[in-house]
Amino acid sequence: MSTVIDARDLTKEYKSTLALDAANFQIESGRIVGLIGPNGAGKTTALKAILGLTDFEGELSVLGMDPRHHRDRLMREVCFIADVAVLPRWMRVSEAIDFVEAVHPRFNRARCEHFLARTKLTPSQKVKQMSKGMIVQLHLALVMAIDARLLVLDEPTLGLDILYRKQFYQTLLEDYFDENKTIIVTTHQVEEIEHILTDLMFIRDGQIVLNTNMDDMGERFVELMTSAEHADAARALGPLDERHVFGKCVFLFDGVSREQLEPLGELRRPSVSDLFVATMKGTYE
Repeated sequence: MSTVIDARDLTKEYKSTLALDAANFQIESGRIVGLIGPNGAGKTTALKAILGLTDFEGELSVLGMDPRHHRDRLMREVCFIADVAVLPRWMRVSEAIDFVEAVHPRFNRARCEHFLARTKLTPSQKVKQMSKGMIVQLHLALVMAIDARLLVLDEPTLGLDILYRKQFYQTLLEDYFDENKTIIVTTHQVEEIEHILTDLMFIRDGQIVLNTNMDDMGERFVELMTSAEHADAARALGPLDERHVFGKCVFLFDGVSREQLEPLGELRRPSVSDLFVATMKGTYE
């Protein structure tokens, strides 16, 4: 397994705001990584640095290249989606295909047309005549026809309803991803991508505060649901977070053995959403 991205002391300052604060992380090939953080945490700045869209301090290698100096070469191996709704409304399906074919050297027109043949889209159809679902289908066909080693998705399903969001990620997983590709995705709909992730990174105030694969997350973190009579015993074990649901106490633990917790109540694997909320508590205070 090779390293696709290697960031060391990655730092970016906008006037008086420190968007990235000596962030360190590595991403290996063949992984689907969720980069999750609250607004203003540094997610988009990190993606811009990876894509060579902003300068920075520190060291950053993407596919063995420095994005500051080799951006043209890097873009031959990368595909970036900020929002599936960015296609111009006047553009026809055929014009969108022509445009992507002209700008990306790894675009496979036949593959794109193969995907479009499974839809009701026609070459002469304009974006303004399409439903949101059709736009998703067009955008997916364009993306999946690019044989990029790195796919970067920044809130790619913003504004779409849940059916189209699920379709987007499912198609990406079934028809695009393989062990030679790496995907980085940021989204506020964490619960919708949890099932496709192999790795998880939480970013807060420009720093990576959690970096784990999903298997290790299930081993490291555990939720305990217990009654009030066992609550003090649970608190004595130093939970990361505590909340109350239907008269029960729910504690989130980091690195506490299941043997210690089992006598106190019901154990379960926390969701990424619950872990995120616990990790980010105090961010908006």
